[in-house]
Amino acid sequence: MASLSSNLLYTAFILYLVATFFFGGAIRDKRSTTNVNRWSKLGFLVTIIGFIAQLGYFITRWVASGHAPVSNLFEFTTFFGMMLVGAFIIIYLIYKVSMLGLFTLPIAILVIAYASMFPRDISPLIPALQSDWLHIHVTTAAAGESILAISFAVGLIYLIKVLDQSKASKKTFWLEFILFCLISVIGFVLVTTSFKAMDYEASFQWVDKNERQVEETYNMPALVGLHEGELKTPGRFEPVVDMPAVINAEKLNTLIWSLASGLILYGVLRLILRKRIGAALQPLVKNTNLDLLDEIGYRSVAIGFPVFTLGALIFAMIWAQIAWTRFWGWDPKEVWALITWLFYAAFLHLRLSKGWHGEKSAWLAVVGFAIIMFNLVAVNLVIAGLHSYA
Repeated sequence: MASLSSNLLYTAFILYLVATFFFGGAIRDKRSTTNVNRWSKLGFLVTIIGFIAQLGYFITRWVASGHAPVSNLFEFTTFFGMMLVGAFIIIYLIYKVSMLGLFTLPIAILVIAYASMFPRDISPLIPALQSDWLHIHVTTAAAGESILAISFAVGLIYLIKVLDQSKASKKTFWLEFILFCLISVIGFVLVTTSFKAMDYEASFQWVDKNERQVEETYNMPALVGLHEGELKTPGRFEPVVDMPAVINAEKLNTLIWSLASGLILYGVLRLILRKRIGAALQPLVKNTNLDLLDEIGYRSVAIGFPVFTLGALIFAMIWAQIAWTRFWGWDPKEVWALITWLFYAAFLHLRLSKGWHGEKSAWLAVVGFAIIMFNLVAVNLVIAGLHSYA
């Protein structure tokens, strides 16, 4: 069953790649993002098949593990990717925008590829997760985030189209930085896969925040070390600097390697294209309807915000009260969930009462997704807390 589950996820990943090429063909065919042509029909059909395959992965893994597969970073992130595709399917059925497939599916692909770099073994639930609220809280929160992520894809298309790429500016810099972050995910996949192929391991003994001696294994050369860490594997790279116990140094090390490899990839692309990435993508989006994009972005937030509120705050507080006898405890994950909620509340307020439409709304959507990703990547991986198991 576990093998079938993995094969279904791999199949979904390949189908999403194929669908992306079809949606790209739809753009090249008629240069229209609203008319449905044979390429877009094929892209949507392949997306549906890929989604069914990933849904099959989710069900078979649930059967194999005996619990909803959202209990660790691999499971949660693949579920987030699946819900992102599901949200795209619904939006596409309403608006028939092929361009959205060309940008949303690669984001889902990057999310799934990112997830696949983490341990995929099926393991029993730790006591803290043995509750029906795991299914309720985590799945609803991921669904809300995935709908909000649609606004990011739309905002990215909007900004690529409207920004003047003929000269450097603060806006073009930040757009390039966003694209660099997406490229860094590819860097993370490549560098993780490379060191895994080399079977690189380095064991360290260190002192955690509870003053206990514990052992940690690095799968990449240690640029940053653990608190009072001592290398136990001869011939491996010694850390340049040690981190305090509150920081997960091994995960931070992975993040640094990912950003460094992303920088190299970005530099290579700039050399090949001889222009900014945003400028290279601009011809693809020149026929997009900006008013339609703005409407899709707003509706994504308007729908995703209450779903996220329900899953990430209300259900989370109920479960925290049951599990820890307090509904709020200032855990890093809780704090960033609140920051995310406050940001999107401000997004809706600024749009409805201050008239922040168009480019301003697109920038807000992009920043909101950056907060979601910071919560998923940095808070989960680097900052030690009650949610570190995720």
